[in-house]
Amino acid sequence: MGRKIPLLVLVLAIAGFCYMLFPIVVVVLAGLTAGEFLTFPPQGLSLRWVVAFLQSDKYLSAFFFSFRLALMTMIVATIIGTAAALFLSRTRFVGRAAMRAFFLSPVVLPGVVVGFALFAFYISTGSSISRTIWGLWIGHILYSTPYVIGTVGAALAAFDISLEEAARSLGSSPWRAFRRVTLPNIGHGIQAGSIFAFIVSFGQFEVSLFLSAPNSEPLPIAMYNSLRYQFDPSAAAAGIFAITLVTASVLLTNRLVNIRRLLERQHA
Repeated sequence: MGRKIPLLVLVLAIAGFCYMLFPIVVVVLAGLTAGEFLTFPPQGLSLRWVVAFLQSDKYLSAFFFSFRLALMTMIVATIIGTAAALFLSRTRFVGRAAMRAFFLSPVVLPGVVVGFALFAFYISTGSSISRTIWGLWIGHILYSTPYVIGTVGAALAAFDISLEEAARSLGSSPWRAFRRVTLPNIGHGIQAGSIFAFIVSFGQFEVSLFLSAPNSEPLPIAMYNSLRYQFDPSAAAAGIFAITLVTASVLLTNRLVNIRRLLERQHA
């Protein structure tokens, strides 16, 4: 029988959840307003701004650009993050903790710092990828990879390495033992990390602000630039589609991976 949650803790948890959910509600209702300007509470409800988003070349191109960029980032970040997590979990050397902290540092540092540092690096080295999709892609990979390292590392912490060693002792090659034994057992962590990398890349604003090009703007930058010159609700309507995509990604993660069980196994 589970422990009973104290009433005060339950109330605080519900209050915290409502506090985090409120900005999403504001964006959704603002995007469904029938008025001419971005206001809250909305002046009636209408789908006119949702239709305007679907008919906007600027927003649609930015949305699909963000989607492609996030997909590209997810693939590379998953490969690099999984390799880094395997390296950190299977090697013992002086400075291992410092190296792990180095790999995870982009998550600790503010996105503004990461974006500005990369922009300054590109400029100071005279790199031709400054303000290009390739430079932006590198920034998104750098910022998203630590999430893969964290989830795959959690799966590896719950994995019994003796299972792979037993397979190797029975004649399997190191690659075959990894592919047949280890990979299926840590697959849930890899799946979760890849989807987290996609979500982080799709909604990344600070890094994109410094590295995006005028003709290659992700959706958050397109929304920001739009609100600088006009205050119509089309930006909020664009936010509705972004929220829908992120929510679908989270639900997909929850279906593919039991995150609660993963965390419980990590701390067991």
